[in-house]
Amino acid sequence: MRVLITTVFFVALAALVGCSGDPEATPPLRLVREDPTNLPLRGLTDEEQAGFTRGDVLFDREHLPSQGLGPVYIRTSCASCHARDGRGPGLVERAIEVGEDGFTPLPVQAAMPYGPVLRPYYVAPATRSIDVVAGSTARLLRSVRIGPAVFGRSWMEAIDEAEVVRVAADEARVGRVHGRVPRLADGRLGRFGLKSRVATLEDFAADAFRGDMGLTSPVFPTEVANPDGLTDDGRPGVDLTMDTVRDVGAYVAALAIPRREGLTAEGRAAFERARCSDCHTPSMRTRADARPRVLSSANAEVFTDMLLHDMGRELADGSAEAGAGPRDWRTAPLMGLRHFRSFLHDGRARTLEEAVRLHGGDGSDANDSVAAFDRLSPTDRALLLDYVGRL
Repeated sequence: MRVLITTVFFVALAALVGCSGDPEATPPLRLVREDPTNLPLRGLTDEEQAGFTRGDVLFDREHLPSQGLGPVYIRTSCASCHARDGRGPGLVERAIEVGEDGFTPLPVQAAMPYGPVLRPYYVAPATRSIDVVAGSTARLLRSVRIGPAVFGRSWMEAIDEAEVVRVAADEARVGRVHGRVPRLADGRLGRFGLKSRVATLEDFAADAFRGDMGLTSPVFPTEVANPDGLTDDGRPGVDLTMDTVRDVGAYVAALAIPRREGLTAEGRAAFERARCSDCHTPSMRTRADARPRVLSSANAEVFTDMLLHDMGRELADGSAEAGAGPRDWRTAPLMGLRHFRSFLHDGRARTLEEAVRLHGGDGSDANDSVAAFDRLSPTDRALLLDYVGRL
């Protein structure tokens, strides 16, 4: 586990700088406090803590071609997309061939024969990266996705599926928003990925290893399609063991929600009046059999309904994934926002207020909430933004 320094004292001694013994000549003690984002849940068993510690090391590991990196890839470690388990700095670029409306993907993606994800780096024996076909005149919708934070995702995995179904039914009955339960082809509930295309944190880890780093595993044993048609890389066969995938999954599954301080009842009331809570459900109940055990039969304060919502044309990225269409996004969990420097899936919003306003658009499920936010007094809007910024 990385060393966390929570208190550091800087003392300048007069004798070291040639000063007299005058107390006024000695700078006062300065307290520096960190707000760590990579702390484990409290109450882990010894076995769970051991898995967390092993996975912590693996999460930071920079992979080499001799260890299976490539043949095409985006980044060399998990931490390069999720620094300190937070958001970014790494990102994924995508390009989709779309129709005349500018966001509906075409059935044949001639300009992107190896899939929509650009993979800008390659290692031998590859000779080319994955990019848009040279000279293509296709209508493309290009977009980016910033690597999401991974802290607190353990709570999202622990949420009872029946809770998600119940919340969707409640939204349909009230009729103010229209969230949809994200179902995968095998019937499981999609929980992870910006469009809920992954069911478990273990699958999430294996998917990122292959998709972002070109590291195969027993979960995904084949290399991604690439211009050279390579089916292997510098490390023959499957690159990672199942233990590695499990340990990284266990690490993410044991990350706590960063501490929250200074939340006010007035801010929460403004959050409710603006109907942000219609989709950013403050709390959902977890399963009785959730693991780690500290997550079982508890209230997961994740501030998401776990559902897919049509966010309108302006936020559409052209990608259809699992049950999500080009305009659909899973409600983002509002955890640790004070650690972010940009907002929304692509970082286009530089402030929380800008992020709220960008929720509105042609056909967006959040239009009524944006209108309610605008109706708040300046004081109440400030209270709401302060509240969200402390989550």
